[in-house]
Amino acid sequence: MTTTNGTIENGQPDKKHPILPRPLCNLEIQHRKIFINNEWHSSMSGRQFPVSNPATGKKICEVEEADKEDVDKAVEAARAAFQKGSPWRTLDATGRGKLLHRLADLLERDRIILATLETMDTGKPFLHAFMVDLEGCIRTLRYYAGWADKIQGKTVPVDENFLCFTVHEPVGVCGAITPWNFPLMMLIWKMGPALCCGNTLVIKPAEQTPLTSLYMGSLIKEAGFPPGVVNIVPGYGPTAGSAISYHPDIDKVAFTGSTEVGKLIKEAASKSNLKRCTLELGGKNPCIVLADCDMELAVECAHQGVFFNQGQCCTAASRVFVEESIYAEFVRRSVDHAKRRLVGDPLDPKTEQGPQVDQEQFNKVIGFIQCGKEEGAKLECGGSAIGDRGLFIKPTVFSEVTDDMRIAKEEIFGPVQAILKFKNIEEVVKRANSSQYGLTAAVFTGSLDKALTIASALQSGTVWINCYNALHAQTPFGGFKMSGNGRELGEYALAEYTEVKTVTIKLAQKNP
Repeated sequence: MTTTNGTIENGQPDKKHPILPRPLCNLEIQHRKIFINNEWHSSMSGRQFPVSNPATGKKICEVEEADKEDVDKAVEAARAAFQKGSPWRTLDATGRGKLLHRLADLLERDRIILATLETMDTGKPFLHAFMVDLEGCIRTLRYYAGWADKIQGKTVPVDENFLCFTVHEPVGVCGAITPWNFPLMMLIWKMGPALCCGNTLVIKPAEQTPLTSLYMGSLIKEAGFPPGVVNIVPGYGPTAGSAISYHPDIDKVAFTGSTEVGKLIKEAASKSNLKRCTLELGGKNPCIVLADCDMELAVECAHQGVFFNQGQCCTAASRVFVEESIYAEFVRRSVDHAKRRLVGDPLDPKTEQGPQVDQEQFNKVIGFIQCGKEEGAKLECGGSAIGDRGLFIKPTVFSEVTDDMRIAKEEIFGPVQAILKFKNIEEVVKRANSSQYGLTAAVFTGSLDKALTIASALQSGTVWINCYNALHAQTPFGGFKMSGNGRELGEYALAEYTEVKTVTIKLAQKNP
């Protein structure tokens, strides 16, 4: 992925590039309210909730807390904006594309502001937010802006004297429930195709990280989207999130988050109006390293694959399977990489790893590390917090990990690398597929034949060969099994936001 400021490989900015952006350390938080109908509102209940900086533990601000009544208000606005004859529905496809391009322009203009907000809110390093997250958001918006006037049906040849064709129409009012690990990027992954196809949106950002989503409200209005097209309701999952999932006037919900919550959303959809669901859920992703690989490439990719974003990635390379003949050397090099990783202030350009997002996630990761030690994995480095304050955890590497250990079975969502040993391809494929998840996988080998053989056998929505986290707006993303339903990104995502209508016309005369 190439950016305006250098090259990113495996989630790492090019530190040698001479032009590096700087965060706005004294940024004032302007947007803290609920965004409905292109206006800012206080919550109906009058309640607010705190948003904190995980790097310092200090409260950033208070945000209005949306509840069911606020969601109802947002859905009403979105439904009105979707009605036939509304400014949004009468806007042609080219106009929708222009609005998305204009929104992308505004993201580019305010890129430093958004990256600073994302860093303050999540704890991720500023350069990662600026060069990875924001670059991905801008490219995704421009990609779907280009699709807006290219969504088309087909003419279908049928028997007898009929003309038959299909039309792709927007689904309607879409709910989007986004996670805290990539708040802005996951919002754009949903917003881009939804708006491209002509839908309207009600968005609930994660309560830990609502600030960039709320800032997007101001950009939506500035870009010229009609009132009600995009509505943003910050709040908690059991209240605002549940209200979206159960709402009888929401036609589709898109969710990124845990498998446990994904099940609740699908249950709510079935109990309400059978709204369609796109669910991008958890992963326990195998990274398979064969003896004939480029060792340095495999070590670096596996390292970035698990430690990027503090390990808080659904795509994390959380099970690294290494062929036994190179196992010891791979572990040694992996430990060297982990020990060199710079952990600290996420606003410092040199920082590679910031804090975990909150105390709950910090405690969860520390618990997994303790469990790994108790179950007999060999702690090679890390394994503890850094200092007695904050939510920073040392990059941790375990070797001698076996399939029955919790760190090999459950999603840790933290900076913990588990390295397992295997003997042959048949064995490693079987073990890789033994997980309930099937989101991503990777294979490192010098043999294209082996790579394609393994890739075809893996039960995974994405397989990377000799690379990791190579995500593009053009390529679909989603999981097998308990990793979810549906696809985001690429042309495939358009199908998630459109209904296919068949039109059949009886002709007066038979064609000659």
